[in-house]
Amino acid sequence: METAIESSAPGWVNGLMDTLGAPGAGIAIALENLFPPLPSEVILPLAGFAASTGQMNLIAALLWTTAGSVIGALALYGVGALLGRDRTVAIAAKLPLLKVADIERTEAWFARHGAKAVFFGRMIPIFRSLISVPAGVERMSLPLFLGLTTLGSAIWNTVFILAGYLLGENWQDVTGYVSTYSTVVLVAAALGVVAFIGVRLRKRGTGVRRR
Repeated sequence: METAIESSAPGWVNGLMDTLGAPGAGIAIALENLFPPLPSEVILPLAGFAASTGQMNLIAALLWTTAGSVIGALALYGVGALLGRDRTVAIAAKLPLLKVADIERTEAWFARHGAKAVFFGRMIPIFRSLISVPAGVERMSLPLFLGLTTLGSAIWNTVFILAGYLLGENWQDVTGYVSTYSTVVLVAAALGVVAFIGVRLRKRGTGVRRR
């Protein structure tokens, strides 16, 4: 098993699972929420593979990784709540191409779609970590936040843990599909940012000419 894991997983992830079993997988996922570049698309199917070999219990892997997701999300929610609206607006006001009005529109959007954003955001790379911050800033109901985060995380984690469990030694095949999915999502997000900057620059240019 060690050879298969070491071929694509960071050594510390392998070490956590070898030493702690399912709780180690939960810790790894909690850290993945706090530091998005960490590979959840490796951690989850790897935990499933470990369960298929008897290294950890399958149900325990599902429960611990979901708990890790919730704990990581809760920490970022706390950061947003601690930062608060005033500090967020003050930081935004200092950033180029970003206006306080943009923050206000985001607040209005989150007020309308916050529940859906938190739930479905748990299934989108990078975004699943970041969505917890505005939820904290907006002081979304904590029981609602925890409920949506738990449900969304449980679905996401279960899909990939079961994939690793069923694929066995071929668990690494899952990472190829997830990498493609992640690339599509990130490209779409990048295009959205470029479009936003383009519109903002065009408006600035129009304002200058009118003067």
